[in-house]
Amino acid sequence: MPNTPIEQADFVCLDTETSGLSPLMGGKICEIALLSSRGGKRTGSYTTLINPGMIMAPDVISIHGITNQMVAASPRFEAVAPALLNILQGSVIVCHNADFDMGFLESEFAQIGLKTPGSIVLDTLKFARCNGSFTRNRLGVIAKELGINTDGWHRAMADTVMTEKIFYYFLNKFKRHGAKTIGDLCDFQTKKCV
Repeated sequence: MPNTPIEQADFVCLDTETSGLSPLMGGKICEIALLSSRGGKRTGSYTTLINPGMIMAPDVISIHGITNQMVAASPRFEAVAPALLNILQGSVIVCHNADFDMGFLESEFAQIGLKTPGSIVLDTLKFARCNGSFTRNRLGVIAKELGINTDGWHRAMADTVMTEKIFYYFLNKFKRHGAKTIGDLCDFQTKKCV
């Protein structure tokens, strides 16, 4: 997959909202959103609230605004896992702060005896740290500084839309600096454009 030309790759931008800061401390996904694209054209979208199977604390709710009442009748992760696997299979995953989102996703899949597809993961936070000059590298700050709408920041679909636009901003920048393959994009997570 690293040798796949950028134009032939399927990208899935995703974001999660969670009931806590870490799956190691019992946090669970309470909302997920994914946007699929190829060649800069949107090919699909998916979003759902997820019942985390626990009561979320007020300090967590104050971040994303998702209440216990909102998720009470929502599906559990195991119910949406097949749809997620179908979307992610064979795609390049794109997140902002991928360690956070992928850590939760991997934990949720592991708890039901499944594995996250062995996809390449690109992180727009790493792109920004290495190849950006933003006042801060938080998702909403980067989006504002690029003129991207930040309405709904901290809800999964709004954050996924921002991530997708930031990703394509960097992808076009990297293509101008010679990136042709997925492997080239991976390299720009740790090296500067010249």
